[in-house]
Amino acid sequence: MYFSQNTDEEAKAEVFDSLNSMQDSQPKKYLGLPSLIGRSKKQVFNEIKERVGKKLSGWKEKLLSIGGREVLIKVVAQAVPTYTMGCFLLPKGLCEDLERMMRNFWWGQRHHESKIAWVSWSKMCKSKFEEGMGFRDLQAFNLAMLAKQGWGMMSHPSSLMARLYKARYFPNNDVLSANLGSNPSFAWRSIHQSLEVLKQGTNGG
Repeated sequence: MYFSQNTDEEAKAEVFDSLNSMQDSQPKKYLGLPSLIGRSKKQVFNEIKERVGKKLSGWKEKLLSIGGREVLIKVVAQAVPTYTMGCFLLPKGLCEDLERMMRNFWWGQRHHESKIAWVSWSKMCKSKFEEGMGFRDLQAFNLAMLAKQGWGMMSHPSSLMARLYKARYFPNNDVLSANLGSNPSFAWRSIHQSLEVLKQGTNGG
C-alpha cells in the first residue's frame, strides 16, 4: 500500500486495520511500471529507449534481409513500449527518438554512419494497401491504447477502476464529459488526452 506524503498517520492506521496484513511501502515499480512519475517524464521512461536500443544494436551487426528487418521492428522493437503505452502517455520526444532508431535500423545503419531515408517515416507507417509498410505511428498508437482504457470505463462502469476514476474526476458526468480536474494523476492525465479519439470513434467520426 502506498500513501501520499499528505496522509496523516491516523488515516494510515485506519486503512491498515481494515486491510489486516497490508504494509506501507513505496516501490519504484509496480508490474513493471513506475509507481511515481515526476516532472521529468522522459527520464522516467528512458528505460524503454534503452531496451529498444539494445535490441536494435544487437541486430545491426547481422546481415538481415528487408523482410527480416520488417519482422523484427514490428514483432519486437515496436512491442517493447506497448504495455506502458496502455497506461501512460509517453513524451512526444521519446516517441520520436524510438521511431528514429527504428528508421535508422530499417535503412541499414550499422554504427553511427548516416543513411539516406528515401521515404518518410509517416509514409512507412501507412498500410501496405496505401503503399506503406504498416509500421506503427507510436504517438497515434499510444492514444489508441489509452482510449481503450476510457472505453473500458464506459463499457464496465461497475469495475473498480471505473468507480475510482469516476469518484475522483467525474462524479457528476460520464467519462466522455470529464474534465481534467485539479492536481490529476499522470495516469488520468494520459487517459484524458485520449478522450478525443474515443469521442470520434463513438460518434462515427
